[in-house]
This record gives sequence, structure tokens and C-alpha cells, in this order.
Amino acid sequence: MTPTSRTEPEPVRAAVTLKAPQSRRRLSYLDFGGPGRPLLALHGHFSEGRTFAPLARALYPDWRVVAPDQRGHGFSDRAPDFSREGYIQDAAALIADLGLERTVVLGHSLGGVNAYQLAARHPDLVSALIIEDIGARVDDDLTFCLSWPHRTPTRTELLDQLGDSARYLTGAIREYADGWGLAFRPEDMVASVSQENGDHWDDWLASDCPALLIHGTRSRTLTEAHAKEMASARPHTQLAELATGHTVHETDPTAFATTVRTFLDTLPPYDRCKDSR
Repeated sequence: MTPTSRTEPEPVRAAVTLKAPQSRRRLSYLDFGGPGRPLLALHGHFSEGRTFAPLARALYPDWRVVAPDQRGHGFSDRAPDFSREGYIQDAAALIADLGLERTVVLGHSLGGVNAYQLAARHPDLVSALIIEDIGARVDDDLTFCLSWPHRTPTRTELLDQLGDSARYLTGAIREYADGWGLAFRPEDMVASVSQENGDHWDDWLASDCPALLIHGTRSRTLTEAHAKEMASARPHTQLAELATGHTVHETDPTAFATTVRTFLDTLPPYDRCKDSR
């Protein structure tokens, strides 16, 4: 195997059609391939699956990273709602469609809540958890994004109107038939975080599969005290702290990948979550 084939997996863009009583939606995902064990990577608000491309390269070929664009994000269709159960059902449907078994699930922010709630409700699907900078209690406000434009005639104009926010949204900018815009609807993000907010301690404690909680020490989303409380309260949970803000995997991708791989190397080959309730 050449060095390039080890470090540069070519992701395949594909989609699964989700069928619900009142909607049929496409859930788009990137499959980085390889012969390794599967790892499902769930992004946060304003993001999409390709944010985990550096991690996929770092873990290849031992791990096959599958990274969906969650409902209403990226190349996936909008959904009729952004409920907790909706996100969880999407992840479970993708796992089933791909025939994945004993999946490690990694999630950042929104994706982190989705990950540990997936393990709580479907322990048979999840072998281990990696939670990036989100708590068991969430109280976030994304209403600031409602001022962002829907479409502009040019990319430059869109960047100008986004102002300081443009620096972390460049990957979510698209050209559409009616102009330039973002790969999500701001009103959907506000609806989504309103469903994410709340006390999820029961879900965090509902599974006892191996877990890694990664905390950015400069994060304003997850405090050090809450991270330590989460790690001490849940069995088989490790806490790793990195000197970053909330988006650990983007701010320091090398340290993030090293931390993730170190944890993955400790996993038994056939471990699986079991319901502890």
C-alpha cells in the first residue's frame, strides 16, 4: 500500500432516502472508505460531514469514517422538524442502510448530543462514544444567525454581509440558481438548538460503553467543571482536555486526531453498548 493510499482516502458522496409517514428525504453523507472498523462522525450546527475529512485521513485505513450532513445541513434535505428523535432516527437509519455493526459514534456539539442519545435509545448500534465539547445540560442561543442573508448576488457580497461570522462559515457557502447562500437555513438552526437545549443527564448516563469526552479548555460551550462532572458520573468514561475553543477538531486537528486514535486503540474488538437503565 502506498503512503498516499494510507493517508489520502477519497470520500464517496452518497445518500440514503429516508421514508417517513409525511416526508421522503435524502440524507447525504461522505464515506471515506477503507477496510477498517466503522466510525460514524456527526457534525455540529452550521457545519457538515466534510469537517471531519482531516480526522478521516488520520485514522485511515484502520477506521472507516462515515460522516453525514445531518438534516437541514450541507447537501441533505430539509426536514419537517428538528426534534431530538428526528436526528436520532436519521443516524440509526444510516447505520442500518450501510449495514454497519458495533459502530463507534463521534459527535461534535449538536452531533455529540445526538451521539449519546443514539447510544441511550439504540445501545445495540453503538460500541463506543466520542463526545466533543458538549454537555449533559445544554443552554445555547443561535438567534444571532437570523440576521444572516438568505441569498446575495455574489460570493463577495455574502461574505461582506456575514461580517466576522464569515471566518467559520466559508465551508458552508454555496452558489445556487438564485445567488449565493449558506448550506442551511438560519431559522432551521434556531429551531434545532431550541430542541437541543435542556437537561439530558438521563441520556448521558443511560449507556455504559467506553466513552471519550473531549473538552476545549477555552470553550464557552462546555465548562471544565461540567466536563469533569460528566466524566466522573458515567462509568468507563475518559476526559481529555485540549487547549482550544469549542471546535476542537478544526482548531487543532493533529492533537484531536491523536487523542481520538489513542482512545480507539484501547477498545476491545467486539465491545458494545448495553442499556443500563
